Amino acid sequence: MRCGVVALVGRPNVGKSSLVNALLKTKAVIVSPKPQTTRNTVRCIYNDSQAQIVFTDTPGIHIPKDKLGRFLADSAAEALENAHVVCWLVEAGDRKIGPEDRQVLEALSDVRCPVVLSVNKCDRAGGPEQAFELYGATRPFAARAALSAKTGRGVSALVNLLLPFLPEGEPWYAPEILMDGTERFLAGELLRGQVLALLRDEVPHRVAVEVEEYKSPDEYPGRGKLYIRASLIVETAGQKAILIGTSGAMLKKIGRLARMEIERVTGHSVYLELWVKVSPRWRQSDLVLKRLGYS
Repeated sequence: MRCGVVALVGRPNVGKSSLVNALLKTKAVIVSPKPQTTRNTVRCIYNDSQAQIVFTDTPGIHIPKDKLGRFLADSAAEALENAHVVCWLVEAGDRKIGPEDRQVLEALSDVRCPVVLSVNKCDRAGGPEQAFELYGATRPFAARAALSAKTGRGVSALVNLLLPFLPEGEPWYAPEILMDGTERFLAGELLRGQVLALLRDEVPHRVAVEVEEYKSPDEYPGRGKLYIRASLIVETAGQKAILIGTSGAMLKKIGRLARMEIERVTGHSVYLELWVKVSPRWRQSDLVLKRLGYS
């Protein structure tokens, strides 16, 4: 039996979260076509008869523009330090190495553990060969893999490729645990996932979710429903108006879809109380970032 940590790194929107969900065969982390969807290092647990692998889905490595961005970059760097193997995800369609890929290369320069080059989105025309050649010239890799997180192609082969790099040992988590995080955290992520899915342009990246109250029937047996009170934090009154929508239509839609997702995950009926609050320049505020868990 092997047990270890595999850090997934790469530029934003390269498919790290999609790969985690493909590995676990369930929606463990939110996925969006928008960059910087992942804001926390999320630990998801893969189990089979041979191994337990803790995949850390890191925030996309990018050039920070504010204190939130610096937190994301630092979180990704910390995940690299604690990994037994690093899996660098790139895309089959890549034709050049961009600034964010060079940021990844810089972060990998201090990594002592094996690094596996994984070319994602191989369901697209062209295959992985060009990406293997492009990135293979940048540094030595312990192994290479071609996969498609969207279709599942090559995902099992990636697991088998990673096994020899992991230490032998007993599992750290019970087999039914899929994510090292609380239901409260997951509820906030599912809420933010709906904001990303329903809103366009820059607004979603200026929104944070604060779950202010979370009372589950598991903890309060007298309750018939899971009660959640949460706030969507934005920077301007204009962003607040967009989130609320005409006659509150957008906020109601976000809340309804998030509630359905939370009910699916927790197995409880959910009463969700949702608010929108303005906190100017919250992404630059140490106090607000700490309160939201970005510290």
